[in-house]
Amino acid sequence: MTEENEKPLDPVAQFILETLQHRVSATPIEIARALGEQRRRPIEKKADAWRRFLNPVKQQMVFLARSGEIEITRKGELLDPENFRGVVKMRLKQSH
Repeated sequence: MTEENEKPLDPVAQFILETLQHRVSATPIEIARALGEQRRRPIEKKADAWRRFLNPVKQQMVFLARSGEIEITRKGELLDPENFRGVVKMRLKQSH
């Protein structure tokens, strides 16, 4: 019998990876807005409802960067996922 040690990927992390498959890069705000639009309830009218997804997107961005799935950049420079600030973008890991 084989045991699977891998947990299923968080839905927010999965959304980030799927979005980055179709884009060169994206900011956490762009991902949160897209996720908010996808998950918006029909009765929800608040234009800024996407904001509730911003922290989960940032958390999963760091998780994915630590695991080597994506890279976090600012002005094209690669950043350490343990120590960064400011406006950043994420992209799929580049082959160097």
